[in-house]
Amino acid sequence: MIHYHAAWIVPVSDPPMRDAWIAVDRGRIAALSRRGPTDGSREVDLGDVVVLPGLVNAHTHLELSYLRDEIPPASQFVSWVRQVIKTRRNHPDPKAPAILEAVDRALAESVACGTAIVGEVSNTLVTFDPLTRSDVAAVVFYELIRFNADDPQGIVERARGELDALAPTDRVRASLAAHAPYSVAPLMLRAIRQDVDRDPFLPCSVHLSESVEEIEFIRSGSGPWRALLEELGSWDPSWVPPGGTPVEFLDESGFLDARVLAVHGVQMTPSDLSRLAARGTTLVTCPRSNGHTGAGAPPLVEFYESGVPVAIGTDSLASAPDLNVFAELATMRALAPSVPAATLIESATRVGARALGFDGDYGTIEPGKYARLIAVTLPSTSIDVEEYLVNGIGPEQIRWIES
Repeated sequence: MIHYHAAWIVPVSDPPMRDAWIAVDRGRIAALSRRGPTDGSREVDLGDVVVLPGLVNAHTHLELSYLRDEIPPASQFVSWVRQVIKTRRNHPDPKAPAILEAVDRALAESVACGTAIVGEVSNTLVTFDPLTRSDVAAVVFYELIRFNADDPQGIVERARGELDALAPTDRVRASLAAHAPYSVAPLMLRAIRQDVDRDPFLPCSVHLSESVEEIEFIRSGSGPWRALLEELGSWDPSWVPPGGTPVEFLDESGFLDARVLAVHGVQMTPSDLSRLAARGTTLVTCPRSNGHTGAGAPPLVEFYESGVPVAIGTDSLASAPDLNVFAELATMRALAPSVPAATLIESATRVGARALGFDGDYGTIEPGKYARLIAVTLPSTSIDVEEYLVNGIGPEQIRWIES
C-alpha cells in the first residue's frame, strides 16, 4: 500500500479536496482521505500539485499522425477533405515505416500530455498493435467508408472478420464505426449497426453534422459533397436524399443510442441536440480541429444546456497542432466561458471514459478504479485548481503517478 499526499486532488466524482491523500494498493485506488496513514504504510509527498484521473481523448485518428503540418487550414470543409485524400494517396502503404513511426510518436505525445484512454478511429487497423504495446487504453474504431456499395452486408462481414483476427485485451478493444451519413450508404449504416449490436458493451462512432456542406447534402442531395462523390467515382445515382438534418436521418434510421459517439456536431440544431440527449448519445467535440478544417466553431454552450453528454477529442494531427486534451479544454474555456470548469473537466475524464466503456476502471478517482493518475504542477496552492486546469496545461507540467 502506498499513500500519496498532494496539495489538491480532483476526484471528478466529488468536489476538489485540499491537502488530501490517495491510498493505492496493487495499482488500484484503495481510499481517499484528508488524513495520512497511521499504520506505517509507505508515504509519498507529491508536493504542490493537483492530482486528477488520466484524461480521455474520445476521438482521434492516430494513423494520420504522419500528416502533421501537411494539411493547411481551409475555409471550406470539403476543400480540407480534398487535401487529405490527395495526400493520403501519396502514402498507399499503411504499414510504411514513416507511418508507423509517426503513430509511435503520437502515442508517446498522448501519454506525455496526460491521456489515459483514446477513441482511435482507423481505416486500416494499423494502430491496433502499437496501442497494445503502449500504456494507453483504447477502443479502436474500424471506420468504414462506402457510399456506393453493391454488397453492404458482405463489406461489413469482411470487416468483422478482420476485427476477429485481432487479439483484443481488456485495455485495447475494437469495434466498427461508420464514417459519416454523407459517405456511408444507408444499407451500410444498417449493417454496421447490426454488427455492433452483437456485443452489448462495445461503442460505435460516427462523424455527424460537422459542416454546412453535410447539412446541404442530406437535405437536398446537392452541393460540394455531391460534387466530391462524383469526382471520386463514389456517387450512387439511386440514392435519395432523406431531407431534414443528419441527426434526424440517423435517428429515424435507428442508428443512434447510448452506445454511439456522435463526433463534432458543429451544425446541430437545438432539436438535434434534444434528440441526442433523449437517446443518451455522447457528443464528442473537437473545437481546434473544427477551426482548422473550416467546419466552424462548435456551439458549446448549447451542447451543455441541451443535457447531451459531452466528451472531448483532439481529432488528428492533420487538423490539430497536437494531441493535448488540456489544450482542447483551454479552447473550450475561451469559446464557452459560462460553462463551469468542473463540467469541462468531467467531459475530459468521466464522460469520455463512460462513452468508450471504460468507466468501471477509469475517469474518476474512486476506490476500486485503476490508479492511472496524473499530477499537474501548481503555481500556487491557493488558486482555483479546476479553473487552472482548463486554461492551458503543457506536458512539461504533467507527470504520471507511479503506482
